[in-house]
Amino acid sequence: MSSRADRVAARLADAGVDCLLVASAVNLRYLTGFTGSNGLCVLGPGVRRFATDFRYVERARREVAGFDHERAPRDFLAVLAGGWPDRPVRLGFEDQHVSVRTHARLRELLPERVELVAAGGLVERERAVKDAGELEAIAAAAALADDALREVLGGGVAGRTERQVAAAIDAALRRRGAEPSFEPIVAAGPNGSAPHAAPADVPIPRDTLVTIDWGARLDGYCSDCTRTFATGEVPDEMRAIYDLVERAQAAALDAVRPGPSGREVDAVARHMIGAAGHAEHFGHGLGHGVGLEVHEAPRLATTADDALEPGNVVTVEPGVYVPGLGGVRIEDLVAVAPGGRRVLSGLGKALTTVT
Repeated sequence: MSSRADRVAARLADAGVDCLLVASAVNLRYLTGFTGSNGLCVLGPGVRRFATDFRYVERARREVAGFDHERAPRDFLAVLAGGWPDRPVRLGFEDQHVSVRTHARLRELLPERVELVAAGGLVERERAVKDAGELEAIAAAAALADDALREVLGGGVAGRTERQVAAAIDAALRRRGAEPSFEPIVAAGPNGSAPHAAPADVPIPRDTLVTIDWGARLDGYCSDCTRTFATGEVPDEMRAIYDLVERAQAAALDAVRPGPSGREVDAVARHMIGAAGHAEHFGHGLGHGVGLEVHEAPRLATTADDALEPGNVVTVEPGVYVPGLGGVRIEDLVAVAPGGRRVLSGLGKALTTVT
């Protein structure tokens, strides 16, 4: 973990800060390996401070290497009142994670010579490029999630409620030693026209489409996948939409490689869907990064200018959602590789009937 901290510390000067205060749980885990719910670290050239409270002192000794350990008092942030050099310090903080109240408390506690400087996103940019161990952890989560859904589909979906199927997915993930990376989405018929529909307590009918969006969190790392299934004969209009989304998803997958921006990859699927008359029915971005969080950098969207690079892990998930009729989304989890990309999702995408 120390090499990650070293890489972030090496970029602090470019961000105009001397040290960085990290207290968000995900970023703290990434930098230090700490899995407790309350901790912080300060890192900079030659500075590695880690603090937690009484509950996690022993865990921190096991998990956190390469940092000087401090036990924080009951007033947790007061651990930062001391330990600063006798010179001015520009202390970066994660402004996207720090509340107004916490900022005010930090200002009360820190010596006047320590200036607080907004410096959010430094750790997230590092997290966007996964190392080999992270890639394998994400691949393992994806394989486990695929296996869990196969089990659930084996029991059929027609006649069960959306909520029952979602609960079955949750249970299947947990039996395999994982937990959901988000609440599973199960949306049949017209309910599928909402991209993030809440599973309803109504039976899934036959002769319709049902979209299932699910993922696993295993050893801290997430997966994310979506498939749309048929429960029998579906209307020609919905079959045509499925075929369109399947083609758009395949074309976008082919565009994933080092070099193109998120905007450029998004445009591949968006152009195809728009040319088919469904531009207004594809209102979300093509994809997002996945790692310790199920939504993180980088993004595939009309506003995403950053170029993809090896080690990025992104979803590719075009969809078409027609109010009152239904929706289709097909999503794969994809690792950007030096020579192109590696698809981590294992389930097929030809329209499959599940009764």
